[in-house]
Amino acid sequence: MSKQIIIPFQDEKYTLEYTRKSIEKLEQRGFKVSDVKDKPVSTLPVLFAGAFLAHHPYVKKEVVDAIFSQCADKETLLQKLGEMYNDPIRAMTESEGNLKWEANW
Repeated sequence: MSKQIIIPFQDEKYTLEYTRKSIEKLEQRGFKVSDVKDKPVSTLPVLFAGAFLAHHPYVKKEVVDAIFSQCADKETLLQKLGEMYNDPIRAMTESEGNLKWEANW
């Protein structure tokens, strides 16, 4: 089972999760994980918002921003989001396949 964060907010429960598809959508919107270190103020909220794409893609930005602003211990939250983001990438690159390939250069 992939990692999830559950956040209760105003009588709703939001399930935050990253999948290959949600990461793809986030990247198509211009997100670069390499920017987190150099541009944390603009990229960390986007990383948080991207975790909504798997289960809550139509939640308004204002709601996501309100949830983020009210979250306690953001440092740990953002660390967990980073771990969640890396899991689908790791699963994709570490998957075992039966198809052999070779390079001829």
